[in-house]
Order: sequence, then structure tokens, then C-alpha cells
Amino acid sequence: MANQKRQIKLGAFLQSVGHHLAAWRHPDVDPENATRFSHLQQLAQTAERGKFDAIFFADALGLPHIDQALLSKGAVTYFWEPLTVLSALALNTSKIGLISTVSTSYLQPYHLARLFASLDHLSQGRAGWNLVTSGTDFEARNFSLQQQTPHSERYRKAREYVDVVKGLWDGWDDNPYLFDKAAGQFFDPAKLHYLNHEGEFFSVAGPLQSARPVQGYPVIVQAGSSEDGQNLAAATAEVVFTAQQFLPAAQAFYRGLKDKLAAHGRDEDSLKIMPGVMPIIGRTAEEAEEKYQALQNLIDPAVGIALLSAFLGNIDLSRYSIDDPVPDFPDTEGWQSRQQLLVDLARKDNLSIRQLYQKVAGARGHRIITGTASDIADQLELWFTQGAADGFNILPATLPQGLDEFVDQVIPELQRRGLFRTEYTGNTLREHLELARPRSQYA
Repeated sequence: MANQKRQIKLGAFLQSVGHHLAAWRHPDVDPENATRFSHLQQLAQTAERGKFDAIFFADALGLPHIDQALLSKGAVTYFWEPLTVLSALALNTSKIGLISTVSTSYLQPYHLARLFASLDHLSQGRAGWNLVTSGTDFEARNFSLQQQTPHSERYRKAREYVDVVKGLWDGWDDNPYLFDKAAGQFFDPAKLHYLNHEGEFFSVAGPLQSARPVQGYPVIVQAGSSEDGQNLAAATAEVVFTAQQFLPAAQAFYRGLKDKLAAHGRDEDSLKIMPGVMPIIGRTAEEAEEKYQALQNLIDPAVGIALLSAFLGNIDLSRYSIDDPVPDFPDTEGWQSRQQLLVDLARKDNLSIRQLYQKVAGARGHRIITGTASDIADQLELWFTQGAADGFNILPATLPQGLDEFVDQVIPELQRRGLFRTEYTGNTLREHLELARPRSQYA
């Protein structure tokens, strides 16, 4: 392993019929695919054919409380519960990792620990949990609250939540079952541990009713890039998904987060940092730019402004002209790192509200790269070799087209450069990501 060349890690972020806000309106896209499991099945199998480390599903717990006529203009209103989907996809794939978002704010840790332990067993060790704390009032109102919990409290609660979940996963030692008919002994009682956790937010006795997960713990992913989010990631995460627009900022984020690991007794390889990237691929750079502009031209301005408002903390933008410079906004309790990224982007390029929502509509603050397959590979290689990323979470603009193009054109180029695997060498998500299987706290 010490002499093995470092290689890029890749996640396929699958969402509806594409990540671009106007993807469903593109003439080559069938919007009814947003409602078909067969579409997701095809995408997962394509990503596995491309030897991706994992597929990833985001999630939200409700729909924004905005005008219904406006809400009806977007395909992002259609989401199935992702753990159910991944359980089905586990039976339709054999190697690729299966990562799902689940919020620590609205599901008890016992439920989450049990769900992910089950998925890890069903998939033979391919499960991953993307930990989020939920940042919107419309989600809070689905759980008997009027508004979201303050940002710092959400993250404090999440830290305890992870400790509880890990304790539950450790409730059984490895190989506890004897199945000894003659002695009447189904399992070794010395290998069962009650958690009996009593903390600030949770009281949980444990244990789970099933064996320790195949991977010890399903891979823990975290997507918050705020200071609270980074501190939580340094303590608990094994993969971080992040939105970064520019190489120097990405390098600073990468180095800063890696430097936090030592305080938790962790080495740098125990955490993989994977910025989101939306690739627009053409036979020429000009063709790629034309493909991107064709999507941009399909954005309904009302939808673009609504999306921008949501990311900025539901700020009312109606009192501004669409071509005014982006104004200053107060801090909110929502997605703080994404809000700061968008404001910084607007200030750097002196963007108007229209220009900023156009950038957001493409990839919601993630980096967009246009060009040939070789151009895309050049940019991924640059960030990978210059200390900005361990890999990338790929956000296809349209689906299935964007994923097909990446698998058929960009991945062979990365493989030719020795930057990406040509075959899976392991069976579990931990093995794909080169992450150690954690020892039980009772070992």
C-alpha cells in the first residue's frame, strides 16, 4: 500500500433527472424518469460500470413553503426516501458503495443505527451515512417545531448522536453467534454489550437486534463546511463532501480540515475530502460551453430567484431589481457555509442577483467545469495533485446523459493517466475508499 500510487476517489451524486435546475426541461431528458425506479437502477449500474466508489443520494424532509404555482415549476419536488431506494439498489449492484443522507435532527439515533446496520448487512458492507443536521424551517414544521434549532446546538447534538450510534453498532462483538444446538446456545453472552447512554440530548439503553455491521461502522460522511461542521467532521467523519469554487480556497479548506485531525488522534488518510463538481463535456470546448448555455437558457427566472433565496436563508429578494448587485445579507441559522460561499462568489465577480442565481442554478454552489473529456480530467488532476481534494463528488447536469458521458469519456482518460482504478480491488465501501475498519470500543 505504501508504494501504491495515490488515486482519485469518485462519488456519483444522483438526483432526479439531473442537477441543473432546468435539467427536466432539456429536450434530451425524459422528465418522467424522476418517478421511475428503473431510472435509478440504470444510473447505479452505470456508475458501477465506471468503477465509482459510491453513489450518493441527498435528502430533505419536506417541501419549501412557497407559492404552489412557483413550486410546480421544479422537478426537485420529487424524492423517494433514500434508504429505501438504496436497499433496493443493493440487490441490483454488487460492488459500488451506497451513501444516503439522514438528518440527526429528526430521527432518533436508535432508528438510524438500526437502519444503516441493516443496509450494511444487506449490501455486504457497502453502506455509508451522510450526516446532516437539517437547516430549514419548513423541515422543522414537519416535526412539531415552528423553526429550526440554532446552528451551534444542532451540531452539539449531532456530536452526541454519533457517539450513541457508534455505541449501538458496537453493541455486539464480531462473530458473536454460536448456533450450538446441543448446548442450546445461540450466541456468546460475553459478546453482547448494553450501551446505557445518558447524555445532554439522548438516553439510549441498546443494544441493536442484529450483528455488528459488516464494515464495523458504515462509512460516516459529512457535508457541512462551516466552522461547526468542520469541527464535527474532524471528530467523526471519514468523508467530507464540500462545495469549493476556487483552487486557493479549496486548498485552504483541505489543509485546515486535515490539520484538525491530529487533535482527535487521527491521521490524514482517515478522512477523504471530495468537493462537488458538475462536468459539462463536449467534443470541443466550444461545444461544451454551448451545451451549458443551452441549459442556462432554460432557467425560469422566478425559479432561479427562489432557489437563491432558499440558499441565502429565505431572504426576500422581491424588493430588489433582478439586475441589482447582490446586497449584504444578515447571518441566518441555515446553511452557513453555502451562504458564505455564494456571497463571496458574488463579491469576487461583482455579480448581479440574476448572474448569481444563474451560477447557483447550475450546481447549487458547486464548481462547474466545461470542456472536453481531457479538459475535465486536467482540472480534476490539478485539484487532486495540488492539495485541494482526495476525490470528487460528480454532479451530472442531466441524467442519464451526463453520467454516461463521464463514465464513457472522462473515466477512461483518468485511467489512462493512472489516476483511477480500472477494476474494483475490494468488496466494501471502506475498501474502495482505503479506510480502516474501526475496532469496537469493547475490543
